[in-house]
Amino acid sequence: MKRLHVHVAVENLAEAIGFYSALFAATPSVSNPDYAKWMLDDPNVNFAISARGRAPGLDHLGIQVENEGELHEVYGRLKAANRPVIEQGKTACCYAQSEKAWIDDPAGIAWETFLTTGESTVYGAGSGEKAADARIALQPRAGAGEKNPKSVSACCGA
Repeated sequence: MKRLHVHVAVENLAEAIGFYSALFAATPSVSNPDYAKWMLDDPNVNFAISARGRAPGLDHLGIQVENEGELHEVYGRLKAANRPVIEQGKTACCYAQSEKAWIDDPAGIAWETFLTTGESTVYGAGSGEKAADARIALQPRAGAGEKNPKSVSACCGA
């Protein structure tokens, strides 16, 4: 079963944890000084927040899968979308070991698809920077009639 992933950047982690814990009627399943995550069954979502210096608001969306078969299925969907796909591969990110790929939707919203394979004792600083750099390089440059490239997300690129 696939699970929707939502990651929101926040300014005040403690305040946000209080708000989302009340909203979801649950405490975070992962809580660190700069990050918290709820693995909810109702709604079926991996909801994460972080205070790592990014602009507050939606950071990225994603699809979390449960096994390699689902991961390859979703990777196929990304490729069928006819947009640049960044295959990040195995990485430590958000206090977890994962394998992932990134794509931006037509509105420029970052989407990741990933399989979590274990825990990590670190957020993963640096492990997503290559993906972030690659995603930035793939974005259109500002020009006549084009939007300015925005700061893109990669899990650990903050």
